[in-house]
Amino acid sequence: MFILWKDHTAVKEAEEINYLAKSWGGIDYTRFEGGVYSSEWFWAKILHIMREDEDVRAQAYSWVEHCDWIPALLTGKTDPLTLKRSRCAAGHKAMWHESFGGLPSEEFLVKLDPLLQGIRERLYTDTYTCDVSVGNLTEEWAARLGLSPGVKVGVGAFDAHLGAVGGEISTGYLSKVMGTSTCDMLVAPLKEFGDKLVQGICGQVDGSITPGMLGLEAGQSAFGDVYAWFRNLLLWPVEQILGDSHLLDQKAKENLKEEIADKIIPLLSDHAATIPLEESGIVALDWLNGRRTPDANQNLKAAITGLNLGSDAPRIFRALVEATAFGSKKIVDRFISEGVEIKGVIALGGVAKKSPFVMQVVADVLNMPIKVARAEQACALGSAMAAAVVGGIYGTIEEAQKAIGKCSGFLML
Repeated sequence: MFILWKDHTAVKEAEEINYLAKSWGGIDYTRFEGGVYSSEWFWAKILHIMREDEDVRAQAYSWVEHCDWIPALLTGKTDPLTLKRSRCAAGHKAMWHESFGGLPSEEFLVKLDPLLQGIRERLYTDTYTCDVSVGNLTEEWAARLGLSPGVKVGVGAFDAHLGAVGGEISTGYLSKVMGTSTCDMLVAPLKEFGDKLVQGICGQVDGSITPGMLGLEAGQSAFGDVYAWFRNLLLWPVEQILGDSHLLDQKAKENLKEEIADKIIPLLSDHAATIPLEESGIVALDWLNGRRTPDANQNLKAAITGLNLGSDAPRIFRALVEATAFGSKKIVDRFISEGVEIKGVIALGGVAKKSPFVMQVVADVLNMPIKVARAEQACALGSAMAAAVVGGIYGTIEEAQKAIGKCSGFLML
């Protein structure tokens, strides 16, 4: 059983973690997580499941991140006590830090809830960056994938983090994966960053994005999902009316519904782009899936205000786009206010490639240049760069970025 990051049912558990970390008198294990633990993350989800599902609680021996499980499966090294765990998953989501001796202490976890007793010793202490080999493909998986059993498999990492690698992230440039949600990442030299702690983000971890560099993560819980929600809202009566209509056969209904669904957002974008800035007056908040950063709070809700009888769909859509853009600005503002330099933005992901209108609004709101990665699959490209290091073709991720990245390049906005 895997639990999606979008599952926010562990809000109560996240609140308990935050309260205890600040009040128990010991180490604040959230200090490298931006000081705020989220319901989207490892311990909150584990505790919620154990409280809610007696059968899982009784039978689960250990817990594994998806990006750790796939390399383990491919190499046949699935023992949870020995399989190699991702530094970015452990550091950003599980409160792992070298200065803690690994994960939060048994004392802290048991104080949080006695149900967690003993789990720490069935997890891990060591973590690894994406340039390290897990092992070789098993014969079974080599045959299923049509590859050689000698192929090396690297330690897993989050898709967005490897997307940042594929987008050639470098010091001072915010790598922004823009899809259903966003993941905003920065890297910084460890010595230059020193002991600085950035509050309200999704963690800062040694080697989580680029080995040897400090990786910092933030993001929005909903971005493209905001636009998809509005599209589905408009599409609902179309689906109901078409479903009941006797004017068209079933195939024609399906084709028409698909055409309308595909054209709604491009049409809204074209019309929204022509609306003068001072004309609309509609203001929206983008928290349709809570707020990830700054200062995670999944209890927050979205809002649209300033509506009148002249408010049409393009104006509401523009307000939603502006809301997501200003959500991005709050993240940038937080980094800058905490002393982190941002010289520009590297954008990748579906929205970055498909929506010039959204990207122009974001660039205007941020008042920063945005480079859009040409690569159609930046996460796969970054994975290939990491794999090239694991396979010994290049010595470092930076070398792989220079060699492989020149094949894609950027579009300027």
